[in-house]
Amino acid sequence: MASPVFVRELVTAPRRVKHYVARGVYVAALLILMGTAWLVLAGTQTVSSLGDLARFGAMLFQILAPLQLAIAVFFAALFTASSVSQEKDRRTLVLLLMTDLSNVELVVGKLLASMLTVFVLILAALPVFMGIMLLGGVDALQVMNAFAVTMAAALAAGSLGSTIALWREKTFQALAMTVLVLVAWLAVWEVFFYLGQDMSIAGIECSKLAVAASPWRAVLATTEPGGSLEMSGGIFADGKYLFLFVCAGAALILNGIAIFRVRIWNPSRVIRQTSIFFRSDDANVSPQSTSSAKHDGVPPERSRRVWAYPVLWREIRTWAYGRRVLAVRMGYLILALFALLGVHTLQDSGNSLVVVLPFFLISLFLINAQAVTAVSTERDAKTLDLLLVTDLTPREFIFGKLGGVFYNAKEMVLLPLICCVYLWWLGGVSAENVFYVGFGLLVMDFFVAVLGLHCGLIHGNSRTAIATSLGTVFFLFIGIATCMRIMVAFSGTFGYQLAPFLAFMLGGGIGLYVSLGAKNASPAIFCAAFTAPFLTFWAIASYLQDQTLAPFLVASVTYVFTTLTMLVPAISEFDMAIGRTTED
Repeated sequence: MASPVFVRELVTAPRRVKHYVARGVYVAALLILMGTAWLVLAGTQTVSSLGDLARFGAMLFQILAPLQLAIAVFFAALFTASSVSQEKDRRTLVLLLMTDLSNVELVVGKLLASMLTVFVLILAALPVFMGIMLLGGVDALQVMNAFAVTMAAALAAGSLGSTIALWREKTFQALAMTVLVLVAWLAVWEVFFYLGQDMSIAGIECSKLAVAASPWRAVLATTEPGGSLEMSGGIFADGKYLFLFVCAGAALILNGIAIFRVRIWNPSRVIRQTSIFFRSDDANVSPQSTSSAKHDGVPPERSRRVWAYPVLWREIRTWAYGRRVLAVRMGYLILALFALLGVHTLQDSGNSLVVVLPFFLISLFLINAQAVTAVSTERDAKTLDLLLVTDLTPREFIFGKLGGVFYNAKEMVLLPLICCVYLWWLGGVSAENVFYVGFGLLVMDFFVAVLGLHCGLIHGNSRTAIATSLGTVFFLFIGIATCMRIMVAFSGTFGYQLAPFLAFMLGGGIGLYVSLGAKNASPAIFCAAFTAPFLTFWAIASYLQDQTLAPFLVASVTYVFTTLTMLVPAISEFDMAIGRTTED
């Protein structure tokens, strides 16, 4: 086998109930989507021939294949990055480095162990996709091509997350940089595809280069009717087959770098520092100021004055998430600059949403990652236990963490609003819609921040908290996108589609309730979890009917209420959530 680390995961994974639950839920969700699409088609159109069934099968494949790619790439990167970061936060990676494991066994074993769940889910879905062939419009080679592209993209994304997590010190740094690189990978080639449709480089069309380098374009190429028959120029002339070699090369390079540098990057300089020198003539000098002063070559400063709200002071006035978090901010600023350039370039063609939507989503993901790691890092470093014996009030802790989240993620809050104003200035949207989008972004910023703190408090395992928090945000938006895709693809009338989407929305409500209320349930969370999908569906249907004010009001009220259902228990039941009990 590859490594004892992978063997242990291979042996212990089948002992967990969630290993089987995940497969069953994923396959059931795909079947529910298939049933929903069929009900929408049968309820709005007349199916009278085999050709209609074949067209339905082709459209269904074009919806499910990109959906599976997005899930595989996201969770492959998330699982590998969070798994390695958790080892670092708990100081167990140092123990692995002290064993006789080789660098190859450590890096490759940890990578495969983290991605085992993703690979199992992809293989579990293979019979479902093969069943689509019974409808017609899809052949076996198309299905196998789509699965090959998905597996290759997941391997490359997992290698990226593992390498960055081995390199960076803090969990937030690893998650943020992984998400930034993934979004840049997709967005850059999307812009390249739209701008270079009539251009060629070295005799190769830019659109084919985008297929060979972008997982999104590669999987779309596999879903095109007759796409499996384009083999006239050989295997290297087809972009989707060349994509497999590109991903394999990227995975080899990333893992090669990690194998070569793993014992150089780890343990980090912070862990290697075993002693702190104090000035003997000044008892008021803090260890942090002494260490910083010796590093900078200047006289040490006296201890700094702490604010009345110490948690907020620590979040704002100290490097709580490491000095290298500046690299995350710089990467985000570069991505924001490219987003603004993309909006300016694609505005005339009407494709500016290709750049704007990924930019908005990455901002929400980074805010959520900042929030959940603000609590999970405290728990792994055992500093949360120290807070339990202090006189900190729940409000001081919760609002201090929230204030720190928005301060450290201020670029992720302001730059999307600036992008909206710039889009209005170019004439892409009206002033009314800019207000709707801007206020909606602020509501979602607050929602994802509170969601991160909520998941960090109720889950004792950091990897579970991170996966639950980021996974909830991911499935929220991927569910909305899939719902809109089905409604647009199979029907032009949106006001009579409530019945086909009942199972879809009920499943979303169950998933949201499990995510938010599994460890700290309340009637308010139950109400929010099961009403949010229905109200979101109504807002989507109204938006597709060219309404703006009603969807804005309904969506805003829905997610503000959901945010309050998490925020109020976090304050009133803080002791129960973190395990501290008092006589009161």
